Amino acid sequence: GLLAYPVILTQLSATVMGIVDSAMVGRLGATELAAVGFAGVWSWTVFCLFFGTASGIQTFVAQADGAGRQRECGSWAWQGLYVIVPTTLLSAAVVWLAAPVLLGWLGPSEELQEAALFYLRPRLLGISGIAIAFVWISFFRGVGDTRTPLYAALTANVVNAVLDYGLIFGKLGLPAWEVAGAGAATAIGEWIYAIFLAVAFSRRVLAERFATRFVGPDPVDIRRFVRVGLPIGGQWMIDMASFAVFTTLVARMGDVEMAASQAFVALLSMSFMQAIGISVAASTLVGRYIGAEDRTAAIRSYHSSLKFAGILGSAIAVLFLSVPDLLMRVFTDDAEVIALGVPLVRLGAAFQLMDAFGIVASGSLRGAGDTRWPFLAQSALAW
Repeated sequence: GLLAYPVILTQLSATVMGIVDSAMVGRLGATELAAVGFAGVWSWTVFCLFFGTASGIQTFVAQADGAGRQRECGSWAWQGLYVIVPTTLLSAAVVWLAAPVLLGWLGPSEELQEAALFYLRPRLLGISGIAIAFVWISFFRGVGDTRTPLYAALTANVVNAVLDYGLIFGKLGLPAWEVAGAGAATAIGEWIYAIFLAVAFSRRVLAERFATRFVGPDPVDIRRFVRVGLPIGGQWMIDMASFAVFTTLVARMGDVEMAASQAFVALLSMSFMQAIGISVAASTLVGRYIGAEDRTAAIRSYHSSLKFAGILGSAIAVLFLSVPDLLMRVFTDDAEVIALGVPLVRLGAAFQLMDAFGIVASGSLRGAGDTRWPFLAQSALAW
């Protein structure tokens, strides 16, 4: 619990960026709310391959730390950066250039395409920042430090919320960029996130214990990292691709339908991010105990994580069933959007428990070094 709760809060804080974007943009209209959701889902689908791959660093760091080889931990973060940074930069540039054509292929309304492009392009400027942040986060979680990523996430969220208010509505002396302002605010917040963690990573106390000072590329370690991390990224991407295809079908139904779906997805992200937080903690503990060759403690940590996830999942389900109207009004005052969204919120309550169990089991397996089975299971079931 002590390890998990900062991770849960960090995951929720990271999700809050998208929720704040949606809640504020929703005041502009249903099309704008739909556009933020549509562009957000597809951009995450493309780039979560790199974010998920970066999270593989946690497995190596946790196992090295658990085995008493602390001086190996810092190097894994550097090897991750050598893979993640150039691939993310190149992919972001390609998406920037191809975005109008890609949005046209997906086929939402012309109004939604235009608003989505306004949001997406400034949002792409932060993609490398969040990818770098994932590398640092994976290191800190691997060594059992879940508080530093939490402080970084809270700082980034404050920046994002203030800039959202200013850049969307033209407040605080800033220009009124509306949907584009939401994308720019999030991009800046993500770079703040990365910079905060980079400064923390460079502290002398960490350099002395974990050898975090600059380390050059190691082809052998890079190959090991890619072999373990890529299935995680692949799992995230395939899971999100199935959801993005579904979202595209909803967008073709109309802007109001897409707005209702986006509000529901924003609420849902708040719920499953708690399970992901517990999963990350379980991954760290299982990895450290496996490294220390204490299988009994690894199994005990897994079972404790399942119980914790079950309690939180049940609580979220009760909340979704109790006040669906109130939850939808966080994002919009449009009566038609709310009417379409309420049944979705109730449906979301139905799978909270099983979703939480699956997420925690997947994270525990990753901590033990098994990334292929979660990848295969998710690849089949997502579709």
